[in-house]
Amino acid sequence: MAIRENFTYTDMDLWLNEKRVTEIECLVPDLTGVARGKILPRGKFTQERGMRIPEAVLGMTVTGNYPTEDGGYDRAISSTDRDMILKADPTTITMVPWATDPTAQVIHDCYFSDGRLVDFAPRSVLRRVLKLYADKGWKPVVAPELEFYLTAKNSDPDLPLKPPIGRSGRAETSRQVYSIDAVNEFDPLFEDIYDYCDLMNLDVDTLIHEIGAGQMEINFLHGDPLGLADKVFFFKRTLREAALKHDMYATFMAKPMAGEPGSAMHVHQSVVDAKTGLNIFSAPDGSAAPIFKHYIGGLQRYMPSAMAIVAPYVNSYRRIVRHTAAPINIQWGIDNRTVGFRIPESGVQDRRIENRIIGADANPYLALAVTLACGYLGMVEALEPTPITEGSAYDLKFELPQGLPEALQALRAEDKLRSILGERFIDVYSAIKDLEHQEFMTVISPWEREHLLLHV
Repeated sequence: MAIRENFTYTDMDLWLNEKRVTEIECLVPDLTGVARGKILPRGKFTQERGMRIPEAVLGMTVTGNYPTEDGGYDRAISSTDRDMILKADPTTITMVPWATDPTAQVIHDCYFSDGRLVDFAPRSVLRRVLKLYADKGWKPVVAPELEFYLTAKNSDPDLPLKPPIGRSGRAETSRQVYSIDAVNEFDPLFEDIYDYCDLMNLDVDTLIHEIGAGQMEINFLHGDPLGLADKVFFFKRTLREAALKHDMYATFMAKPMAGEPGSAMHVHQSVVDAKTGLNIFSAPDGSAAPIFKHYIGGLQRYMPSAMAIVAPYVNSYRRIVRHTAAPINIQWGIDNRTVGFRIPESGVQDRRIENRIIGADANPYLALAVTLACGYLGMVEALEPTPITEGSAYDLKFELPQGLPEALQALRAEDKLRSILGERFIDVYSAIKDLEHQEFMTVISPWEREHLLLHV
């Protein structure tokens, strides 16, 4: 469900006037998930005017640099630094709760001058996958579960992160999974978060304390993938702002602290018939339909090749290690949290698959696009999954790439994903991630200084 279901430009104008908005943040999610765009005064924000920003804004690394001398990137992004035309999606209009003056924010889609969607923009990639489902008469349904850490402020990136100080005046030093009291340590922050999310119509569901010190998880109500991706995008901004207000950081790094579990974005996914609304994963007699197994087979076959999208940074692979509450392979099982693809116990209409491989650091639009693409390929190719895993999968062999270069090589080599997600997207995305890895390799870590400086 969208933030403002079925809102038109006329509805948006009336809403802005009703809220007496004075400024509007015009946002574009880039490939890293960062919010780019412009801030306009209310009087300058009109459908007719539109807005323009350079096409290369979508082609930056997380450090703000651009790939050079990459053939695929150069073919995809104009060397003349041309503009994209941005058009607001009225269904995403919402307030900015932390702003001093009445300020709204709205997500924009990116278009070329000839009216085509910019095919390597994250929202465009997800729309492309959703159209494949629509053409089959299917409608995917997703429910993200997003883990994150609260940390003490850290102004020196050379120093390790520490858990924040709660209302007791002490930081966590032990495992507090599912502890209500541990969550209550940060009551003022979470009251603000829930207030902000209510004001923004983000439809967050439950909040729990996860395994790590200061690690939390927020669950979203199930719904349309594009609407949920918008909500996760907004939530990340909202949480970071709320945390700063309470003198702490909130981070979605996949592995922010040594010795603590990493953070994931688990995505529950099912598919319904667009006409009847019935879950196609269930047969009329209530048993699992063959297409359910095919979806699992697609995830198993293609997710290893998609790893660079759902684990997009060097840090992401620090999470994918044995016995750290993260999957290391593509096994599947019933109510089994050690596998990559968990099948929760559920009713006939709620039959679904939980993809546990995706990191919290993944761009939500791209993560949802690629997991749905893998499932789609499994269904149309009638792929059969491996036998079900009954026990722990942590002691089985690694079946996922263990580093970004390996993952990028697999992504570039997978023609089926290139066809579904878009060739230009794969070229631009891979070039950006290559450059990020090169930049990382120029940094010397404390481990290297500690163990190599005087010993080798």
